[in-house]
Amino acid sequence: MIDHCLRTARAALAQAPAIGDPAYPAFARSLAVALASRWPQIAAANSQDLRAGQERGLPEPWLHRMSLTEAHRDAMAMLAERVVNELAMLGGSWPVHHGAGGTVARRVARPLGVLLMIYEARPTVTIDGALLPACVGNAVLLRGGAEIARTNAALAGVLGEALATAGLPPGLVQVLPDLDRAALRELLRRDDAIDVLIPRGSPSLLDACRSLSRIPMIVGGGGVNHMYVHAAADLPLAVRLVLDGKLPEPEGCTALEMVLLDAAISGEFLEMLAARATDPGMGSLVLRVSADLLERLPATLTERLTVEPLTEADLGREFLSRTLAVASVPGPSAAITHVGRYGTGHTEGIVTEDEDVADEFCRKVDAAAVIVNGSVRLHDGPTLGLGSEIVISTGRLHVRGPVTAGALMTYGWRVDGHGAVRFGADPARARDEGIYSGAERD
Repeated sequence: MIDHCLRTARAALAQAPAIGDPAYPAFARSLAVALASRWPQIAAANSQDLRAGQERGLPEPWLHRMSLTEAHRDAMAMLAERVVNELAMLGGSWPVHHGAGGTVARRVARPLGVLLMIYEARPTVTIDGALLPACVGNAVLLRGGAEIARTNAALAGVLGEALATAGLPPGLVQVLPDLDRAALRELLRRDDAIDVLIPRGSPSLLDACRSLSRIPMIVGGGGVNHMYVHAAADLPLAVRLVLDGKLPEPEGCTALEMVLLDAAISGEFLEMLAARATDPGMGSLVLRVSADLLERLPATLTERLTVEPLTEADLGREFLSRTLAVASVPGPSAAITHVGRYGTGHTEGIVTEDEDVADEFCRKVDAAAVIVNGSVRLHDGPTLGLGSEIVISTGRLHVRGPVTAGALMTYGWRVDGHGAVRFGADPARARDEGIYSGAERD
C-alpha cells in the first residue's frame, strides 16, 4: 500500500500545474462548497469518533480536539477564501540578475515536493494540511490518528471531490488510513520518495519522527509557553494578557502554561488576579502555585479557584487544560534562565514598561516568537498579518514561526545564457591555472 501511495503522490506532483495556475484557487473554492454540502455526513462521522473516544475513556481535552462543530465548518470555509486571496499575492517578481557574457538569471518558484504530515486527533488539520500545501503545487500525504479515522474518511471524500472539480490530479492529496507501527516506520524511512516531513503533535510524536526518519522536517510541536511579568509591568494589562493566554482554547499550541512573577510585584499581581476571580470562565481555572507564593495568596483566590502546589513535574509541562503554573523569580536573568531550561522554543512573552529589559529578554530568549506586552496567542499567521498557516515551526532551518503557503515553496534558477561560455576556447587552461570557483573545486 505504501509503495502505491508514494507512486501516486510522485505522479500527481509531476502532473500538477505550475504555481499560480487558476486550478489552485478553484480547488480552494470547491473545497469550501464541498464542505458545506457534505457537512451532515462529516458531522455524523465525527459523532461516531467522539462516541468511540468517550467509550475508550479519552480525556476531555483530547475529545475537544477531536470534535468538529459548525463553527469549525465556517472557519474552514473562511480559510479557503483567505487562501484564494493569498495565492494572488504569492510568487511576485524577484530581482533579475545580470551576469557574465550577457547571462540573465531569475528565480522560479517551485513546490517543495511530496509532503508527509503526521498528526494526532485534530480533524481540522486534515483540511489545513491539504489546502495550503496543495495550493502551491505540493503533493500531500496526511496521516491522522486512529481516533479520528471516520472523520478523516469523510473529509477525504470532500478533498477528492474538490480536486476533481478543480481539474487537479486526484493523488495530489491523499488521506492515509490508520497505519500500524511497522507501516508507519516504513513510511518514515522513505526519504527516496518523500521530500518533507511535518509532524504536528506531542513531544513523543516529534521524538519518534526524529529518531526514525532522515526526511527533512518542519517541526511543529506543542508549546510550553511562559509569560514573565517584570517589576515595571503594567499589572492590569499583565492580568488581562495572562487570562487571554490561558482561558480560550487551552489545548492550543500557543496557550500559556506558566507565569513567572517578578518577586517585587508578585503580591500585587495576585491581588489583581483575585479581583477577576468572579469573571465568566474563571471558575474553571486551576492554579499550580510555587510554595513561596502559596503562603501569600489572597483569600479570594483560594476560595473561588482551585489552587494546588506546584511540583517539579509541572515545570516544562504542557497542561492542555485550564491549569496554569505560577512561580516567582527574583528578576529578568532568572526568568530568562528558567525559560531557557523549560521552554520549547515556541512562544514566550514579557510584560514590562522598561524597554531595556524587553530588549534583553528578546535578545536572550530563543523562541520562534517573543511577545512584548501582548498575549502569547498573537503568535498566529493570520493574526500577525502573515497569512494562513498549517503549523508553527520551532525549527531553525527553512522556516521558523507560522508556516504559511509561501514557506511551502522553494525555488530554482532559470538562466538565459544567450550563447555565453565561461572559459572561452580553452577550458583546460582554466583548470590548470586554478581559476575555478571555490564551490567547483569542492
